[in-house]
Amino acid sequence: MTTYIHDIGGAPVIIGAGLAGLMTALHLAPEPVILLSRTPLGTDSSSTLAQGGLAASLGEDDSPDLHLADTLAAGDGLCNEEIARRVVEVAPQAIQSLVRLGAPFDRALDGKLRLGLEAAHSRRRIVHAADATGHQLFHALLAVARRTRSITIMEGVTALRLVVAEGRIVGLLAVLHSGVFALPTRRVVLATGGIGGLFRDTTNPLSSFGHGLALAACAGAELSDLEFVQFHPTALDSPRRPMPLISEIVRGEGAVLVDEHGDRFLTDTPGAELASGDVVARSIAHCLAAGHRVYLDARQCLGKKFAKRFPAIEAACRQAGIDPAVEPIPVRPAAHYHMGGVAVDADGRSSVGGLWACGEVACTGLHGANRLASNSLAEAVATSAWVAASVAGTCAGRQWPRLPATVPVRPDPSPMGQIVSNALGIVRNGKVLRETIGTLLPIAVGETAAADPALVSLLIAIAALRREESRGSHYRSDFPGRDAAALPSRLTLCTAFENAVALRWQKSERSR
Repeated sequence: MTTYIHDIGGAPVIIGAGLAGLMTALHLAPEPVILLSRTPLGTDSSSTLAQGGLAASLGEDDSPDLHLADTLAAGDGLCNEEIARRVVEVAPQAIQSLVRLGAPFDRALDGKLRLGLEAAHSRRRIVHAADATGHQLFHALLAVARRTRSITIMEGVTALRLVVAEGRIVGLLAVLHSGVFALPTRRVVLATGGIGGLFRDTTNPLSSFGHGLALAACAGAELSDLEFVQFHPTALDSPRRPMPLISEIVRGEGAVLVDEHGDRFLTDTPGAELASGDVVARSIAHCLAAGHRVYLDARQCLGKKFAKRFPAIEAACRQAGIDPAVEPIPVRPAAHYHMGGVAVDADGRSSVGGLWACGEVACTGLHGANRLASNSLAEAVATSAWVAASVAGTCAGRQWPRLPATVPVRPDPSPMGQIVSNALGIVRNGKVLRETIGTLLPIAVGETAAADPALVSLLIAIAALRREESRGSHYRSDFPGRDAAALPSRLTLCTAFENAVALRWQKSERSR
């Protein structure tokens, strides 16, 4: 296959055109920037599916200190307090910047921003645009980006590999239709989203397999806390994929979780339906495993007001044949958000020169072991400004990349669903993780479309096996206790393969 080189004048390239990618591009203006999207914009993005809002201490009874305390509590000892404080302190200003860009947030009768309550928040501080915040916000920002002459948007382009020379980025390989081309650049920003598409039950686009993690790992970047995957407790239990999300704000309005008999099963749990997401998800999973059905009942708290308050959720329920005004909604947990990612510093820089990460693909340390609801969109908006400033302050330069002898094929995560769901779900154990690592290793080093998704799955499985404790969203049935010391995990592709090969060798030795 012929590879063409396109001279872009050393402009930075942003891979991923969701909220984080768009905001980074807008902050870089008027510097020219190339924005790559795998699909037509808005058709396959976690940002557009996000119902939840942005958390910011805007209420008179709230403060950044209270927001920080809630964030640290949810993170279960693994948050980077310095980063968390920095994010919560700028979150109110980030909201105002979005308002100036045209974000249509909900307002109360007095004109002030309407603030919602979500799980593990001690105050009402969630800013929403009805129950389609991501969709509304994305399209508002996209309209501004399309009017910004410094931003070149390339749709239908899949990045295949980052090209590295002497420890720093010098370009990337990408495919458009059937043509492969190279973009020489010394500045790349990953804004590729999460990993939910690796799982059978997910609220993410099915193509979200950790694309940026595979690119970063193959470039030699350090990854952090990959084992921490958040499962949203209340996805609509229907055949539709991705699964429609029944936002936490519905529970914030008073909806309760019940079994098929109408009995609540969280009444003895501190916080009940508004306990942290990992606690609620495990409780629902336990109930389902015992042979029960689980429903979210909003009839008493909302009833006929449901459709007006949550039109998108009501439409999804109607499509599944459910009227939430008069019927409880069947729900189950689904893979929703990845707290781990590319290890970055306070400016979003990775361990590889010329490579930054922003949004869900990055591990800033804000979320720790368990993301506080609605902190992720706030993080993307806040950190995009810091990433853009760092990129703009880095010398562009030019260096024509030496192209690799072989070009990877366009990735396909679909073969991973059963493997990943069985091993890396809400409850994990060492025996299954070891077996899964042995299954994934030969796929990850192969040359099929499943190789990159298998590589990401392998990295997560190794991180999960190495964490021999239960903390936040990571629960090990063989290590249910929590270690006294909270230590972040670190992993590179090299150390991951060393771990995987060592496990296979140990298995072969035991079988002799």
